[in-house]
Amino acid sequence: MSVNRNLNKYENFSEWFDWIIAEAEIYDYGRYPVKGMGIWLPYGFKIRYYVIELIRRLLDSTGHEEILMPILIPETIFRKESEHVRGFEGEVLWVTHGGREELDVKLVLRPTSETSISFMESFWIKSYRQLPKKYYQIVSIFRYETKMTRPMIRVREVTTFKEAHTVHEDFEDAERQVIEAIDIYRRFFDTLGIPYIISRRPQWDKFAGALYTIAFDTLYPDGKAVQIGTVHNLGQTFTKVFDVKFQRRDEYIDYAWQTSYGISERVIASIIAFHSDEKGLILSPIIAPYQIVVIPIQHPEREKHQKVVEYSKNVADTLIKKGYRVHLDVREDLKPSEKFFEWELKGVPIRIEVGYREYTSNSVTMFRRDTLTRKVIQIDSLVDEVGKTLEEIYNNLTEKVWKWFKEHIVVVENFEEACEHVKKGNIALVPWCGYEHCVKMKIESVEGIDALGELLPISQKILGVQQLSGKSCGFCGREASKFMAIAKKY
Repeated sequence: MSVNRNLNKYENFSEWFDWIIAEAEIYDYGRYPVKGMGIWLPYGFKIRYYVIELIRRLLDSTGHEEILMPILIPETIFRKESEHVRGFEGEVLWVTHGGREELDVKLVLRPTSETSISFMESFWIKSYRQLPKKYYQIVSIFRYETKMTRPMIRVREVTTFKEAHTVHEDFEDAERQVIEAIDIYRRFFDTLGIPYIISRRPQWDKFAGALYTIAFDTLYPDGKAVQIGTVHNLGQTFTKVFDVKFQRRDEYIDYAWQTSYGISERVIASIIAFHSDEKGLILSPIIAPYQIVVIPIQHPEREKHQKVVEYSKNVADTLIKKGYRVHLDVREDLKPSEKFFEWELKGVPIRIEVGYREYTSNSVTMFRRDTLTRKVIQIDSLVDEVGKTLEEIYNNLTEKVWKWFKEHIVVVENFEEACEHVKKGNIALVPWCGYEHCVKMKIESVEGIDALGELLPISQKILGVQQLSGKSCGFCGREASKFMAIAKKY
């Protein structure tokens, strides 16, 4: 493992990010001979596992059921929904041959699953008594990304795609599901300590086939906004194409209503981007593969060293029995300083150091990765101190990133002022009249700046942004009634 103390995520984010995912053994990217595809290494896969388990718990607890759809979609099904094709046809990867034989029907590697699941729901859904139905899956999706690919952020195989697909008997219930999905994602990102704004995407930037799209965006240290989650009200777009009909309560036959919502490994990229520094990862206890690492400090006298190791094992066992994820590092071919460096790089929240002094005084030395501070703790209070410290680390990481994020959300008077703040790496909130045409005209006139969308009231409340009163639209001068979020985007 190597260290580059000159890397700073605020000054050279891309290089810093590539260094950290490689050196902390999270994700191997750029060496596999297919562009835009990376490999999750064991340590990174564990982080991914705990992130996935969190979203699974949230979905399962709200009545969602996990399924697994085929990865291949026949061209005949894919082309049925013309609006959907217009959204994805330029990005799909095709399977055209089986062995040496050309296929009669070409197959698409799924870019997302609205078409395939709607096709199957036409067989599954027959009555209002079956509704609402809430499915989800966590799978790979494929998109032929033509822009510059970036590990975890812009890839051709999205390996951690959670997509939920729900079916409802009317528009009102689909709207209720959108609200539930937003709440699920809020709890998900809040638990992970990822700050966000929630906006309604402009119609020109909505998901193809949706009535509208709600998006969660965050802001990376390089000043660019990243979409980390989306929620779509699909209306009856796909059910009409694939004949998903059901008998209503009044015995009439109607097309079902749908929603869908998804997240990807950008969530994990965001954890890295926010909770790390020039020394490496800083992981929240919620998703750290090891919450605690115990390191015996070698003693030159073998007998004394063995006593230190046994004492360290007892410390580790005590914490494991309390349900903590603990690693005991007894490697003797590395100096303590080398172990310290490695586990700081890998972001373990707590490091417990045990030398002969700790053994003889019935204590340990605890090191916090977030604050880089040490303190000596007596063994009889270790369990309580560990629990308290892990909670402090969790709260500290969350408070720190939200403070930084809110400092980079700027309320402005007009589009010109917004552009100046966006160029400095901020998200600008511009008073807006509600007419998208005036936004699009302005946005298209400036290269490198995008409209994220209409800031939702709940996001305005989270950010502590005051209500509009007597403001003019920063795009056209009409009376303003809401905020439009403007930023540079990946």
